[in-house]
Amino acid sequence: MITVVIDGFEVSVPKGTLVIRAAEQLGIQIPRFCDHPLLDPVGACRQCLVDIEINGRAFPKPQASCTIPVEPGMIVKTQLTSAVADKAQKGVMELLLINHPLDCPVCDKGGECPLQNQALSSGHSESRFQGVKRTFEKPINISSQVLLDRERCVLCARCTRFSEQIASDPFITLNERGALQQVGIYEKQPFTSYFSGNVVQICPVGALTGASYRFRARPFDLVSTPSACEHCASGCDMRTDVRRGKTLRRLAGEDASVNEEWNCDKGRWAFKYVTAVDRLAHPQIRNSDGELVQASWPEALAAAAAGLKASHAAVLVGGRATHEDAYGYSKFARVALSTNDIDFRSRISSDEEREFLAARVVGSKTTYLDIDRADHVVLVGFEPEEESPIVFLRLNKQFRKRALKVTSIGSKLSIGVEKLKGEFVKVAPGQEANAVAGLSLTAKSVILVGERASESAGVLTAVAALADSTSAKIAWIPRRAGERGALEAGAIGNLLPGGRPVADAAARVDIAALWGAPSLPAAVGRTNDEIYSAVNSGDIGALLVGGVDPLDGINGAAALAALDKAFVVSLEIAPSEVTQRADVILPVAAITEKSGSFLNWEGRARSFDAAVDDSLNRSDLRILSMIAEEMGTSLNLGTVTAAAKEIASLGTWDGARATLKSTSAIKAATLKENEFILTSWRR
Repeated sequence: MITVVIDGFEVSVPKGTLVIRAAEQLGIQIPRFCDHPLLDPVGACRQCLVDIEINGRAFPKPQASCTIPVEPGMIVKTQLTSAVADKAQKGVMELLLINHPLDCPVCDKGGECPLQNQALSSGHSESRFQGVKRTFEKPINISSQVLLDRERCVLCARCTRFSEQIASDPFITLNERGALQQVGIYEKQPFTSYFSGNVVQICPVGALTGASYRFRARPFDLVSTPSACEHCASGCDMRTDVRRGKTLRRLAGEDASVNEEWNCDKGRWAFKYVTAVDRLAHPQIRNSDGELVQASWPEALAAAAAGLKASHAAVLVGGRATHEDAYGYSKFARVALSTNDIDFRSRISSDEEREFLAARVVGSKTTYLDIDRADHVVLVGFEPEEESPIVFLRLNKQFRKRALKVTSIGSKLSIGVEKLKGEFVKVAPGQEANAVAGLSLTAKSVILVGERASESAGVLTAVAALADSTSAKIAWIPRRAGERGALEAGAIGNLLPGGRPVADAAARVDIAALWGAPSLPAAVGRTNDEIYSAVNSGDIGALLVGGVDPLDGINGAAALAALDKAFVVSLEIAPSEVTQRADVILPVAAITEKSGSFLNWEGRARSFDAAVDDSLNRSDLRILSMIAEEMGTSLNLGTVTAAAKEIASLGTWDGARATLKSTSAIKAATLKENEFILTSWRR
């Protein structure tokens, strides 16, 4: 530890700490624009100038506190105690404001602008500039969502450093020199980064703005609510800003253990589905003429209950469900329908994957910190930049910091793996298992497994064997936000909530006692493909479907045929292939309209409250409870709080875990001359 004196106060900080960070620990705020704790220091704006003395020798001029690390015997005087530092900071501020336009009344940054705040605290009360300000054409669309006002820019280089250092997408740069220097993009290459929205959030002056929020509101008009992202399993902390019941923007929250201060563009801008014109607003039932007509809630609930009671029913729930909603589907299947025929994997899946999830994933605790500490990360059926962008940023951070070794196994090299300078093990489709078996790992290694691994027989068996032989950690990272929570909630045919195997009699007794049920069904439930097949064969007559796209599965035609044949109750936000064929449609609340939580790929709870308080839409959980009551039973899950308490009361299953049966890899195809294997991201 190094002890320094700042404005007369001593503080001890680790070696290498920047002066500006040491001052923050004392609660001393030094003005700055270019400085950001997650970006490399650059000293571009010069706003953080301070007086520094080391062992009695003073620097001849004020120094940028964001670039100088502390040293023994250092004495620092900020603008609070040094007239020289105060004058220097005011001079820099005056220089920055010479060409800065008076856009504050119309600028989207107005009201939350560091330049505004620091102009008041560290600037002159009146301008001495009498000339003509520099102007540029504005705004410039540097991407479909990001707009640039060049005359507002103070050349802090936050945007260019983020793009290069964090996202590894150096599509934005500083052009020209001197007074003509400006932010720009390459002439023939637009700013096509998956993380472009972050430059809008970290821009300190409103030079970069988002098209979806531009001129929509002022910060003091907004009601901000902490929230979580619903678009992937990364688990980003978010902030949702609402004005008059309408979501206007979403920003990345700060969580050092998960997304730090970043998020992807999908999480930032893909929220307008909530107010789409085709949003389902009222219950509908199919009349005797085969037409869907609007109905009251009592009518729709009665029709749903009658149809589900009339024959054997199964449950299909998609990855949009929160942890509490998924728990509601799981309990509804067992208590109201007396079946284990439930599957959250509304996509291509396999029996091997279901066993792998029960044996190796449920209850597991691999985290982002394990990635940070790993000596080698292996990607199996997983493309991080596409499927879990924050995982990619973590990998990229460790690659830049310490050249983390990354190996990707697959048939196609992705752009994300190229950015990580990863080793690409190219294999023919279906031969990934042999490549996994040939790896050499250590106890500090991490294997990241994506949902596409289920498409290749034997891969998950090989992953489990490799982890057993090397003590490497396994992490399963699905694409959808709700899948890990659905797994833990038992929304799958071979597991009860908390990772309890359906086949274990003690586990069934345990859950039955908690639920107040006389008994639970003992037979392991069908998978999603088996459920569709059972409908088409006549063994299942009704389906309860929530958030599922039937075309995501391996046989879309069979799924659509099953939906045409069965009595279908659909809990959905917007029209879909399912609602077109449903007999009862019950509209549900979107994420911003309800509270709850997601479990991210780590199993970490990401809780959120309703951002829109006055929404009349009901959560899946509440609707399931109402259907159950109409069927003559009770879930006792009237609220999210009740569901969360019941989930917490489950505790950890301490009995025997499910086992993973060995699945052999398929033999490599023998190709004749002029024959090829066609492959894509979706085989």
